Amino acid sequence: MEKYIISLDQGTTSCRTILFNQFGEIVDFEQQEFKQILPKKGWVEHDPLEIWETQLKTLTSLIKNNNLSHSQIEGIGITNQRETTVLWDKKTGKPVYNAIVWQDNRTIDFCNELKANDKESLIKSKTGLVLDSYFSGSKINWILKNISGINNLIENNQLLFGTIDTWLIWNLTKGAVHATDVSNASRTLIFNINNLSWDEELIQLFDIPKSILPEVKESSDNYGTWKWEGFEIPICGVAGDQQAALFGQCRHKSGMAKNTYGTGCFMLMNTGNKPVFSKNGLLTTIAWSMNGNVSYALEGSVFIAGAAIQWLRDSLKIISSAEESELMADKSNDDGVVFVPAFSGLGAPYWDMQSKGAIFGLTRDTGINEICKAALESLALQSRDVILAMEKDADMKLKSLAVDGGACKNGFLMQFQADILQTEVKRPLVIESTALGAAYLAGLYTGFYNMDNLSNNHKIAASFNSKMDESTRKLKTDLWKNAINSIINMHK
Repeated sequence: MEKYIISLDQGTTSCRTILFNQFGEIVDFEQQEFKQILPKKGWVEHDPLEIWETQLKTLTSLIKNNNLSHSQIEGIGITNQRETTVLWDKKTGKPVYNAIVWQDNRTIDFCNELKANDKESLIKSKTGLVLDSYFSGSKINWILKNISGINNLIENNQLLFGTIDTWLIWNLTKGAVHATDVSNASRTLIFNINNLSWDEELIQLFDIPKSILPEVKESSDNYGTWKWEGFEIPICGVAGDQQAALFGQCRHKSGMAKNTYGTGCFMLMNTGNKPVFSKNGLLTTIAWSMNGNVSYALEGSVFIAGAAIQWLRDSLKIISSAEESELMADKSNDDGVVFVPAFSGLGAPYWDMQSKGAIFGLTRDTGINEICKAALESLALQSRDVILAMEKDADMKLKSLAVDGGACKNGFLMQFQADILQTEVKRPLVIESTALGAAYLAGLYTGFYNMDNLSNNHKIAASFNSKMDESTRKLKTDLWKNAINSIINMHK
């Protein structure tokens, strides 16, 4: 009887459960979207109970639809949207407030206060992160300061914090396990990536009680079991979505990099067993930990990538599906339209929380085709900014770029990425690298996979090489630089 690994892929807009076989191939999957809550300008929230119910529904549906028996499932891996913050009452299991999503920027003023008090260098030296509302620490602080009844819960040792992985683990194990992995912990602004522990000085700085923090474990480790209708399945692999994608792409050696095109765009480069602290606006983060060995990475985060295409579909309503954007871009005139989708400020390497999105170069001839094309190009141009910074920090030129995420299926975007980078872009046969990475981490723990399996499983479906002439490339990048400078200068 064939055996499998189940991967829970909890994303920013949907929950998915994916079934992988021993060859790292997708056998089946279930997916369900959930509500995006936007209570105020710049605020983005999710209902944690809806996330749990949606994730559980996809998990149980996958098992039922494939007539799986308990003995066929080797283990469960979890990967998740990072930084998104949940606090809940451990007696009732109910959140004290909605999950504050990584895109949310309500804590800009608090972060600026810490910067004014010269805390940024301290935070960066311990966490590898910039002081930004993107990360969990300031979100925890906001909930603690703004929600009534919190102090009573803390005094009675009833309050728990977690990123989404922790929230799912706690629910799957019926409250038996309150834990996270090192990759997710490294995104909180309060975890010391040098000594791999919650940092007492930073916890005090953000005024967070240590009692609410989860245990930090390795990425391939024992996270308890999920019991359901006779099933008892070990949870044994956990990693934040971008680190999981790096692992799933088999970028296991120092100097290897990948870019994930999802709601945001995230580039990671493996830097080996020592953290490399960036001088060019990138983050230093933990990639994963296994068997007592920690791997680190440089990361550049583009906040709005696929979300820009969703905006064209849902807000402007000029396309009916994300796939339609490729057809429209192919029909577009190259008229110099530049779209900077800074809906949540600018991420790496600029880290400008106050920037707003803008479209430049509009003429009477500009139509929806040109706007779609500019939106797709913005994903590649933002990624290029990150890659250039990464090459400077690592003192090397990328030979190739591994890509994944939903938008990597867009042929126009992948060709433009290769054109604008002058670098080969490789799309794997299995583009669900995030879920695959979580499955691999779980399977390595149980012995279902070994490292040789992973390399043999990794197959390339398509490669893209630059076809753009240098004058066109320079024009594109110059227009982009001018647009970035314009939106930064708008609020100064």
